[in-house]
Amino acid sequence: MVLVILMGILFGIFAGTAINDTSSVTAAASTWDSMWKLGSQTLDQAVTVKLTRTLAIIPIVLGLSVIRSHDKNNFKLKKALPVFIIYFVIASLITTIALHLGVSSNVFMPFKELSKFFIIMAMAAIGLNSNVIKLIKTGGKPIILGGICWMAITIVSLILQHLTHIW
Repeated sequence: MVLVILMGILFGIFAGTAINDTSSVTAAASTWDSMWKLGSQTLDQAVTVKLTRTLAIIPIVLGLSVIRSHDKNNFKLKKALPVFIIYFVIASLITTIALHLGVSSNVFMPFKELSKFFIIMAMAAIGLNSNVIKLIKTGGKPIILGGICWMAITIVSLILQHLTHIW
């Protein structure tokens, strides 16, 4: 069982670093948890890694927005920073403070389940909105390119994890 837990942690780190889309990270980690009956351990690890990467976007977006606005007086934070990022940071702060003050993590379980539901709905919407006929007509080049990118990202992620002694 210890090996299964360790593999869940390692897969969570891998999924959080190698998978680009947050909803895909969630889907992959949830599937791993379901396969190995780990509760939400892999999901927690993967989402933490992915959201840490995502949070790095905030200073980058702000910095590039300031640089791009030629007239510094024209800079507006509301235009530079999407509202969902602000809501995400607020929700993260509330959760972190509440847990630090001793609120049970079970209080947040309904929100966690609701977020899984919304991500599943988003993935379904993306899948239902895909035009398979157009993809087939486009030819194999985009699929081959996607496969090459997927393999490159996977290899780089695993190499970096090995170099940083994660495994």
